[in-house]
Amino acid sequence: MRIYRAKDYDELSRKAANIIAAQVIMKPDSVLGLATGSSPVGTYKQLIERCRMGDLDFSQIKSVNLDEYRGLPRENEQSYYYFMRENLFKDINIDMANTNIPDGTEPDSEKECLRYERVIAGLGGIDLQLLGLGHNGHIGFNEPDSSFAKMTHCVDLTPSTIEANKRFFASAEDVPRQAYTMGIGTIMRARKILLIVSGADKAQILHDVLNGPVTPQVPASILQLHSNVTVVADEAALAKC
Repeated sequence: MRIYRAKDYDELSRKAANIIAAQVIMKPDSVLGLATGSSPVGTYKQLIERCRMGDLDFSQIKSVNLDEYRGLPRENEQSYYYFMRENLFKDINIDMANTNIPDGTEPDSEKECLRYERVIAGLGGIDLQLLGLGHNGHIGFNEPDSSFAKMTHCVDLTPSTIEANKRFFASAEDVPRQAYTMGIGTIMRARKILLIVSGADKAQILHDVLNGPVTPQVPASILQLHSNVTVVADEAALAKC
């Protein structure tokens, strides 16, 4: 595991974008695993700027997103499809037909989860998976549990995750209670993993992820067992490491 220290969120975003850009340049038809939330926004802005300057070409890139709220249509401003379009896809030269996000409107969770696993397998797996880190150690929407989920599944969101996400909605009651998410096993099959973490409020959980026992109670701790993980974190997030 490689750990890169950044002074602040802006430097973190530049460093993370450098790693993704190198992947795109070295393998122009890469399969990128992408994440949503506040953590990757700065990274995506960096990638957009490099694409605009002609330094990056996404025309052959394929993408698979970690997760999507169950019950939200793509047009909903809080859906992750909408997030990805507004924060990355509309400003780079990626073919939208090559982008993949779980279908939150599919009511049959088993059907949708199996379909998404087949999509990832059909692409040949994920070359580089980008991850953020939840306050309770979740990656994707893999919440603390008694075991590690092996594949894409439907998850009940914990109160802490609902609380963290309510800032994006009118109220906590409007936050969906379930989501489709890649499983821990799905994430761990990615050939490379890039974890980005920012802020003092993530310092304790990042310490637990990097230095604590590998346990499904801290889902991201499983990354200790992956052979190719890069962590980019700012000084505040690394304060307890």
